[in-house]
Amino acid sequence: MRIIVHHPLAAKLQALLSAMLPHAEVVTSDEMPASRADYLAVFNPPKALLEAQDASLKGIINVAAGVDALLNNPSLPPNVPITKLRDAGMASLMLDYSLYALLHFSRDFDRYAEQARERRWKLRFPQPRSQWPVGVLGLGAIGAQVAEGLARHGYQVNGYSRSAKTLEGVTTFHGEEGLQEVLQRSRTIINILPATPATSGILNRTTLSQMPEGGVVINPGRGNAIMLDDLVELLDSGHLRGAALDVFPHEPLPPESPLWQHPQILITPHSAAPTMMEDAAAQIADYIERWENGEAIPSVDRDAGY
Repeated sequence: MRIIVHHPLAAKLQALLSAMLPHAEVVTSDEMPASRADYLAVFNPPKALLEAQDASLKGIINVAAGVDALLNNPSLPPNVPITKLRDAGMASLMLDYSLYALLHFSRDFDRYAEQARERRWKLRFPQPRSQWPVGVLGLGAIGAQVAEGLARHGYQVNGYSRSAKTLEGVTTFHGEEGLQEVLQRSRTIINILPATPATSGILNRTTLSQMPEGGVVINPGRGNAIMLDDLVELLDSGHLRGAALDVFPHEPLPPESPLWQHPQILITPHSAAPTMMEDAAAQIADYIERWENGEAIPSVDRDAGY
């Protein structure tokens, strides 16, 4: 059984998988750039690697939670089962990021930073977390844990998903009306929606204007969800208080982008939930063993985009 790995940390992933699957031949795409495989464990694979595959390819594991780049690759073999990383250590990191960004605004650290630049000393008394409702958009494997985690931290959490979900401590909504309800109820929106045609530009002037005045937008999810010009317009008008942005439509964010200098925007370099190789390798090995044993595993819906 041959597994070909394509990833920025391919050598580390190769070593981990080789130890976990000693019966398999695990190679990197650098070693075999255009060779057939039984399984591909890839992140943004090159055209040559995909085009080299034949009927012996049993499955593709996307070594990330987002599959938009893979599904949009014109060389992706049809009718091959695709799965992706589900959590694999990323959910706890995403919760950390979301909580940090939420506290940045809800505890007035953004305003304290402004005061420090002005050498101004002013205490701002914090509001109870129960009075700072949060909306989490996207309740998949990662989003669900973020929503429940924030609820455990004492926040009133509203969750939105395409289909109905039930989560502990979270008031959930779904469908078009559900999105509007979450936006209207939440002082902070955290986007963890997948990147699909349906979610592209979902947070725009019209939808973000439904948030209460002084609202905050946090995006550790996918860069296609927010219309950035609309976001800046609402920040400049005073309708929105601030934003924490970890992902962008085009990365890295160009040095000349005016977003870097916007006083109400906190920027991080797609660092909210990096893939943890040990957890990823364990999940990949489990997927392959289950495939080999004829067991069902969670598959990516190519039409839905996740």
